[in-house]
Amino acid sequence: MADFGREDLSGSTFDWTDLSRSTFRAASLSDVTIRGTDLHRVKMTGVELYDVDISGDINGLRINGVDVTQFVADEVDRREPERALMRPEDPAGFVAAWSLLEARWDETVDRARRLDEDLLHERVDGEWSFIETLRHLNFATAAWIRRAIDGEPDPYHRLDKPWDEAPDDKGFPNDADARPSLEEILDLRRGRQADVRRVISGLTPERLAEPFSPPDDDGWPTPSYELSVKEAIGIVLNEEYPHRQYAERDLAILESGASNSG
Repeated sequence: MADFGREDLSGSTFDWTDLSRSTFRAASLSDVTIRGTDLHRVKMTGVELYDVDISGDINGLRINGVDVTQFVADEVDRREPERALMRPEDPAGFVAAWSLLEARWDETVDRARRLDEDLLHERVDGEWSFIETLRHLNFATAAWIRRAIDGEPDPYHRLDKPWDEAPDDKGFPNDADARPSLEEILDLRRGRQADVRRVISGLTPERLAEPFSPPDDDGWPTPSYELSVKEAIGIVLNEEYPHRQYAERDLAILESGASNSG
């Protein structure tokens, strides 16, 4: 426990810091960037919340006593009709969702190819570069298809990229200095996409309901998640869809020459 009163901690970085059960009173959190952080059961009262941008896995969000979670989800679905297709309920829905994702990603990759490849290693506003994004999607497919569903103990390639806050004790590859070519990453990605197509093409309603079966070891994910095959594939869809949006957003900035790398 520590008490801070009238200290100037502006510009500080808190990495892997436990601030749970803390109290912020008359504190300034203006211009703060929060990434990959657990904000469960946060209560804010008497706050001034202007010009705030929140994205992530949001549930049970109440503003001035009103739960706006479903309203926000419905509005996003209205603006992005394809987003609703990423929540399929049957085998045909998964086939349609994955076919759509592959087609949309083909368009995005074609757009990226028109840029100098050095720009595809550039981060925009501190977000992953285009190639880092593809590396992460390769990781996600390895985790949730090859390990979680196929039961492969160590499905990762040295160029796969886990999430930034991934634990260090799971044996994940995470070469932050790697600068593979676009074609090298796309070659790996084509194999991972084929893995998804293989699993989806063999789906039945019964198979969707089955529990996934990762090895029972210290790797990740583990059986402790208690997810179904449907939920595991759904995680892959939920990685692919928003990351393409992020990529399109950043490619537009790179095309304009107005990137703020970091």
